[in-house]
Amino acid sequence: GLKEANLYMKDLICDEFQNKVNDLLIRHHSILDVLSKLAESTARINRGVCKSVNDCGCLSIEAKKIPVPKDCESFDELKQYLDAHVRGKLCPNCEEVIINELGKSLFYTAALCNILGLNLYDVFIHEYKKASALGVFNLT
Repeated sequence: GLKEANLYMKDLICDEFQNKVNDLLIRHHSILDVLSKLAESTARINRGVCKSVNDCGCLSIEAKKIPVPKDCESFDELKQYLDAHVRGKLCPNCEEVIINELGKSLFYTAALCNILGLNLYDVFIHEYKKASALGVFNLT
């Protein structure tokens, strides 16, 4: 039905993206290049977030230990105490920078999948199933 068609479209989009990466990746085709570019893209994501705080100021970070009552009995109850420590909202410029950097990370993740003979959509599905089955025990 509709759910299967939706999954097929997501699989198709993911496969098309992975194939496009394979077509475009010529300069950094060695696994060593891909691994170093993937690590670099992660560092650039971190840098983009830091610049949104330090240079732009659209975000701020208010980090502190989160007090959780000792009588907190469930994961759902615990969720009400969680805090990402981020205040504000990305401005359009910072959002564009971070989206671009996340895109590069996805690009090199797909490239790594290509080199290792893995299907990117299968990796997503594997992680989704693991998260769904293990729930809170999947915390890594």
